[in-house]
Amino acid sequence: MNKKLLEFNQSQKKADMPVFRAGDVVKVFRKIMEGGKERIQLFEGMVISVTGNQSSSPMITVRKVSNGVGVEITVPVQSPNIDRIEVVKRAKVRRAKLYFIREKSAKSLKMKYKDLAAIAKVEEETHETEPADAAAQNAANEEKQEKTKETEEKTEAKTE
Repeated sequence: MNKKLLEFNQSQKKADMPVFRAGDVVKVFRKIMEGGKERIQLFEGMVISVTGNQSSSPMITVRKVSNGVGVEITVPVQSPNIDRIEVVKRAKVRRAKLYFIREKSAKSLKMKYKDLAAIAKVEEETHETEPADAAAQNAANEEKQEKTKETEEKTEAKTE
């Protein structure tokens, strides 16, 4: 019974959703119908809680401060009304639920963020330099192989 339930939950999940944690700054792109037209509305804020992560429909609560007023939305991650969710930054936090942020001011929240765009650029640069390093290593290996062949030929010539 439990295996069937887990398999069903996995089959219902969207494949392209990232892993969310409390403290992440995310952009939620919601589909909104206005007078017969559909548009996408952006909501950017900090994830203060993740609930139901193992189920087929996890929920995240995202909070932002807009014009001095705190605004929170609770979003079902697998909802068809959600176009996509992007993780902008990750923060190192020590709690699973950040409800205490509601009482804090925006200035008093000093999080240590990891900027994912900068990390991605560094990873791309290392991937670009790796082939050059690999080419240099291959050239060095070929030179070593040539030298070993030469020494083997010399030793064979001496033994004959």
